[in-house]
Amino acid sequence: MTTFDFPDLRAHVADLMDAARAVVAPSETGVVAVVERPKQAQHGDYACNVAMQLAKPLKRNPREIATALIAAIPASPYIDKAEIAGAGFINLFLKPDIKRAIVPHILARGTEFGNAAIRSTPKVQVEFVSANPTGPLHVGHGRGAAFGASLANVLTTAGFDVQREYYVNDAGRQMDILALSTWLRYLELGEVTVAFPPTAYQGDYVKVMAQALRLQDSKRYLRDAAEVFDGAPDEVADPELRLDHLIGNAKRLLGADYAIIHACALHTQLADCREDLAAFGVSFDCWYSEQSLYASGKIKRALDQLETGGHLYVKDGATWFRSTAFGDEKDRVVCRENGQFTYFASDIAYHLDKIERGFSRVIDVWGADHHGYIPRVKGALAALGANPGQLEVALVQFAVLFRGGEKVSMSTRSGEFVTLRELRAEVGNDAARFFYVLRKSDQHLDFDLDLAKSQSNDNPVYYVQYAHARVCSLLEQWGGQTAALASTDPSPLTAEPESALLSRLSEYPIVIENAARELSPHLVAFYLRELAAEFHSYYNGTRLLVAEEPLKLARVALAVAVRHVLRNGLAVLGVSAPEKM
Repeated sequence: MTTFDFPDLRAHVADLMDAARAVVAPSETGVVAVVERPKQAQHGDYACNVAMQLAKPLKRNPREIATALIAAIPASPYIDKAEIAGAGFINLFLKPDIKRAIVPHILARGTEFGNAAIRSTPKVQVEFVSANPTGPLHVGHGRGAAFGASLANVLTTAGFDVQREYYVNDAGRQMDILALSTWLRYLELGEVTVAFPPTAYQGDYVKVMAQALRLQDSKRYLRDAAEVFDGAPDEVADPELRLDHLIGNAKRLLGADYAIIHACALHTQLADCREDLAAFGVSFDCWYSEQSLYASGKIKRALDQLETGGHLYVKDGATWFRSTAFGDEKDRVVCRENGQFTYFASDIAYHLDKIERGFSRVIDVWGADHHGYIPRVKGALAALGANPGQLEVALVQFAVLFRGGEKVSMSTRSGEFVTLRELRAEVGNDAARFFYVLRKSDQHLDFDLDLAKSQSNDNPVYYVQYAHARVCSLLEQWGGQTAALASTDPSPLTAEPESALLSRLSEYPIVIENAARELSPHLVAFYLRELAAEFHSYYNGTRLLVAEEPLKLARVALAVAVRHVLRNGLAVLGVSAPEKM
């Protein structure tokens, strides 16, 4: 039996409707026939609203236009009929044989079903997580990791050449605070009386790094407490200013040794981050160091270019970027009065570097609290002569963790947080990865630990995986060779639940396409739940291993097609497809 590329079949239907439009309204070339999958099966396999689009320019009733359009649809070997619904929708129904052809098509393509046939040549970069390496990743970072990794997989499946990148903030104030925190804990181990600042990093991981430093050299970094806290007494009103003063003291007292402590803290936390993400199934093609922007002079070069373009000015000793000229609410400092570059300055250089590396699309995954940062970065790119439209930002709300109905607070500096590693140990990678993408990324997410650990149909990842395991159990009972199913005749699949499954299976490539276009991997999670629900209903209400051999083989082939799609979709989300549960 001939198999079809179902995304192309949708394009074929769109071409038919456009051809009909050209007959009914030849002058309305700007009206595009958009074809979508209807939400309800009784509305056909495809729906088109072109009649309603033509109603205003033609000044005619849309149902009348729909009647004319249906009459003008060219003959097609794939379309069974077309009907008018509602105010003027045109619903199109595939021929039953064409719908059933999805089964041998999926079996033939296997793991490739849903993948774009032609790879896109332009390069796309997805930068995600990029958490400051100042402590273990917590469950808030986990959502950005799961979303970014799934988005990159979706884009790859949709045919894009994707590079995954982690931007390491290893040159800023937060790293200085971590280095100071580690040194102060080291001094405590050396029996130096330390008034540990409440705004420094409090977690036990800081004490572990201090102990490692102590084992490396027990006395080398010891200094007198009076010198350490000179000019920074407890009563200083602003705790952040006190922290900055202590950092200055540390740099002065330690000299070249300060860089050793800084590097020790950085490398320890970065290694922990890499290990944690790898265990979570999240990998990166590039770990890009912020320090490299300073060392290579790229920040200065970017600011010089802005200066030449007249986009910088000096005020109160600081250098400002005219961000308001590009839609920002106020201008932004790029170089402080002490000569130090700001975070924004390094971000300007970093994004310019992305464009210069040849990426046609740059997708940043940011926390939702960075929403206001978008105009200034895009404005800087525009000021540098780059196309700001190349930068796309996907905002991710932090997940809120609940255990036993109680909200768990998270703060890296205070040390009161649940790490991603702890979450994975408690609920497993699969539940964590699936739960994190169950909502649109910019929507609030309550992560229910109790639900994630439950083995019930209310647990969505368990529900989807169980559908996959059920097919595997069915195949074990059947005992045949799955390779032979590729040539199975699917024509016996005439029952209504089978028709619903056939339609749902054919949607998968379109779901991938939509998820890539909208930067929304949650659409894949939604689809898998719907497919699993329809299969469970079919399995519970229909005997698959019947006596009639042609019907039995067709139903087993349909089940195997479901298994392929479940496995492919779960892989996109970084979730396993167990054979037994």
